Amino acid sequence: MISTHLDNHPERNVIRLELRRNIVLRDLDDEGRKELERHLVIVDAAKGDHLLHQGVHEMEQYFILSGILKRVVTNAEAKEMILRFADEDNIETSYAAWRLNTPTPYSIVCVTKARVAKLSMPAWVAFIDRAPALKAAFEYEVMRLMSEVMAHTITLHLLDAPGRVLRFMRKHAELADRIPKKQLAAYLNLSAETLSRLKQRGKI
Repeated sequence: MISTHLDNHPERNVIRLELRRNIVLRDLDDEGRKELERHLVIVDAAKGDHLLHQGVHEMEQYFILSGILKRVVTNAEAKEMILRFADEDNIETSYAAWRLNTPTPYSIVCVTKARVAKLSMPAWVAFIDRAPALKAAFEYEVMRLMSEVMAHTITLHLLDAPGRVLRFMRKHAELADRIPKKQLAAYLNLSAETLSRLKQRGKI
């Protein structure tokens, strides 16, 4: 991974425009944007790189500029469960764990080559505490993401294999062709072979 402060990044002007499209930052005023940018580090990461490791206390806030990330929980036997995918203009965070003073409950990993803007969680929290409207928008997004993860977990238990795939296609059509089939199958608790078979049989 390569990390560069925003002010020193050769593509800083493009990145500033990309940050304006972020789901949390789009309504931030120019003064607030300039203040936030002083804290931002741009990370260019490769497929498979970990931005955050499960079980740590040092946390960061991420704004996705390009590529796809995933939240992953790993058990003691190294079995993984993918909780969600996130792409451009979205966020990744461990804000709830930071507020609860608990270790991170999941890892954040690059599914593809990715670029993110990040800052430390203490710096982010201090920033939003001075901007009530931004804090409200951010906390709403955090709750929405938690609800999304909950709904996905319930789906794994209640829907059959074709139903799980169809729900994903309905909810996240923009990601369907961008996520490697093996990763998508794991997210849906299927084998890659089952996913391919469902497609071949016209079930999805």
